[in-house]
Amino acid sequence: MMFLFSVTAVHAGEGRHQLALQISDKDPQKMNTVLNVAANVSRHYSELGEEVEIKIVAFNAGLHMLRSDTSPVAKRMQSFAKGMPNVAFHACGNTLTAMTKKEGAKPPLMDVAELVPAGVVTLMELNEQGWTIVRP
Repeated sequence: MMFLFSVTAVHAGEGRHQLALQISDKDPQKMNTVLNVAANVSRHYSELGEEVEIKIVAFNAGLHMLRSDTSPVAKRMQSFAKGMPNVAFHACGNTLTAMTKKEGAKPPLMDVAELVPAGVVTLMELNEQGWTIVRP
């Protein structure tokens, strides 16, 4: 734990912060909460004149957040893409493959979604790089 605190302190001292948010549930309220957290954290550091990079990683049922055909937060996602360039959206390739097999066709992803091989691996690697990982 001591190592994580020292990494966080270094990032804070540089005025640069890194947050990864996990969404793994097909629950509109949780999806909105993830977006609220991203917006609030971004606004907080902007007001302090500090940079923050935010990655929202969607896997399992949470991938519906990034699907153009099933996302309950699609309009809000487009607003984020236009107004918050410091927020990136990552879609789990493993989940997409499983959904493709189950549904018989590849589900469409929003343009804002960047495909990563595995959502959980992405979170692990971000954590190893000193990112703060939160599951709201």
